[in-house]
Amino acid sequence: MSLDPAAVALGAVACSAAGLLVAPLISWIPEPDPEPDPDDGPPKPAYADVAAAPLLPAVSVAVCLIAGGLVGASVGLAWPLLFLLPLVPVGVALAAVDLRTHLLPTVVVWPTFLVTAVLVLLSGLLEADRDALVGAGLGVVVVFGLFYLLWWIHPAGMGFGDVRLSAVLGLALGYLGWAEVLIGVYGAFLAFSVPGLLVALVRRNRAVLKVAYPFGPFLLAGALAGVVLGPLWSGLVTG
Repeated sequence: MSLDPAAVALGAVACSAAGLLVAPLISWIPEPDPEPDPDDGPPKPAYADVAAAPLLPAVSVAVCLIAGGLVGASVGLAWPLLFLLPLVPVGVALAAVDLRTHLLPTVVVWPTFLVTAVLVLLSGLLEADRDALVGAGLGVVVVFGLFYLLWWIHPAGMGFGDVRLSAVLGLALGYLGWAEVLIGVYGAFLAFSVPGLLVALVRRNRAVLKVAYPFGPFLLAGALAGVVLGPLWSGLVTG
């Protein structure tokens, strides 16, 4: 796979500019209704407080720049950038929210899915690639089905926001190929589990494994790994 500097520049510039919209997007999210029986834990930070974090704009731009450049380098100047690049700043916003609140707001995730679906369809029509559209549809079914099953078996171990987000990422990765799907899903669980295991081993304290951590950022990072490493894996398999 040859590197296209124009695609790298397009991804980096477009996504870093969109990174400036991360904080406004977070501040726009309406607060959820208060729980009738709140637990004894500390209250969740307000979205406005998350958006007001001093370093958020700079970090968002930097992360979007790097992620956008990686997407451009992996995909090249191709139509899938239509739906992949917009997912970068939205993904950064969702990761920032999940890290602070342990929530992935439905009001952001489902509209993102609908917009991504439209752009995926447009990309497939422009490329005249029916197989990619079929792959996108199957990606939604397989990835969303897997996460829904995991949530149904052990709802305490996974929030339903992660299940919703998996539909978005399954759609995008499925369009690109099954290597991207497998690496994206497996990479998310690997990145989520390995650091906790290492900390538990170093501290010799299994209680570390019972601490609840947000999974959304790892799911998004895994999806990025799928986009970046999927073409390399496919190239190795096909020779």
